[in-house]
Amino acid sequence: MLARGLPYNVGFVATTHSSAMSANEKTSTSTPYTWAGRFDEPMSELVKRYTASVDFDQRLWQQDIRGSLAHARMLAKQNIINAQDLADIERGMVQILGEIESGAFTWSLDLEDVHLNIEHRLTSLVGDAGKRLHTGRSRNDQVATDIRLWLRDSIDTLIELFKRLQMALVTLAEQHAATPMPGFTHLQVAQPVTFGHHLMAYVEMLARDAERLTDLRRRVNRLPLGSAALAGTTYPIDRHFVAEQLGFEAVCENSLDAVSDRDFAIEFCAAASLAMIHLSRFSEELVLWMTPRFGFVMLADRFCTGSSIMPQKKNPDVPELARGKTGRVIGDLNTLLVLMKGQPLAYNKDNQEDKEPLFDAADTLTDTLRIFVDLVPGITVRPEPMAAALLQGFATATDLADYLVRKGLPFRAAHEAVGLAVKAAENKGVDLADLTLAELQAFSPLIEADVVHALTIDGSLAARNHIGGTAPAQVKAAIERAKKRLG
Repeated sequence: MLARGLPYNVGFVATTHSSAMSANEKTSTSTPYTWAGRFDEPMSELVKRYTASVDFDQRLWQQDIRGSLAHARMLAKQNIINAQDLADIERGMVQILGEIESGAFTWSLDLEDVHLNIEHRLTSLVGDAGKRLHTGRSRNDQVATDIRLWLRDSIDTLIELFKRLQMALVTLAEQHAATPMPGFTHLQVAQPVTFGHHLMAYVEMLARDAERLTDLRRRVNRLPLGSAALAGTTYPIDRHFVAEQLGFEAVCENSLDAVSDRDFAIEFCAAASLAMIHLSRFSEELVLWMTPRFGFVMLADRFCTGSSIMPQKKNPDVPELARGKTGRVIGDLNTLLVLMKGQPLAYNKDNQEDKEPLFDAADTLTDTLRIFVDLVPGITVRPEPMAAALLQGFATATDLADYLVRKGLPFRAAHEAVGLAVKAAENKGVDLADLTLAELQAFSPLIEADVVHALTIDGSLAARNHIGGTAPAQVKAAIERAKKRLG
């Protein structure tokens, strides 16, 4: 099996780094396990495969090296290891980093996870200094630190992608700030809006998504390292020094909670699920808008596929897949919720199962945002079908009711009068604007010649001239505010 997320020539072996081990190392131990002294028999091959995580947690290697170097510098600062040990550890880590980046590093299933693989290789390179690195820490607080570092990096990437997608939507909205289209409720024509106003609704959704991640980042950015297995350590460590080295804003203040907490992962998957739901809603509209029944937009060919037997087909595969992948991310959230619901304090092996759903949620959201950043500028808007659709659902009926209210009629009475007018227009097969003045006056004597403006699409749009409204002037103002926020 090839290692996911790494160069194709990086694979797994069932033993340790035999090609890189010295002769002394090969004869110095009978087992690669750091914990094997307590046990009388080796782990079975089935259990080894069942419990190992290196095939998916190896992607934490950069964070693991960063965390280990910060820990080692703290140990040297506190005189827990000497300066030569630190120099050896730093030298060894530089070589390991190069080996992993080049694909020369061999990942061993025997060594269970990314942490032991790197530590074992370090020991083979620098000897006892590598064995001293784990002083004052546990894999429990080590992995919790690595995951937080990884998620912090992922959040930073995602926040930038949200910004880029918002800018793409704003740019398209600016081009169509005054392009009329039907606004829908219950997927029925409701009132006129502009296409720019419609797109700006998604800008608002994505802004909330980015805000959630920004807020979450503060809770992610707390250092568990130093909590050791669950109770802290007897060594005179300096956790605040490590936090500063790694850019953490604070330390986790309870060792039991620090090693067992996965709230940040659950919270991230919840935020990712909501973001994917927003992208899924947009995807659903793109799918609808591309159908001949709507015909409002076309997507660039590079985001579509054809049919193996129907030559005329142009299928919106990317939006459809985004809808489908939304269920996948929601599933990742559910996995983590169920994973954590029955765990007593502190760390349990169950938590090994936290990484794959977390990685998957982050990867799926990241990939979806990246492709939508490219997809949105490739949308071709078709104003004519939008305008035609506005004539099919009596979109200005509410405007006629508002007109009557301004003339002094109570709204409920106006609502009833307009309902009768709509029924009459429907029976004639015409729009409200096509009824004659005399026909309209049959439903209310308050209707005068100036009703014509109220029944036009442009008049309907212009009348909603307040913040948050769909008047083109307000849409343009919203666009300018969004540009300023996005910098």
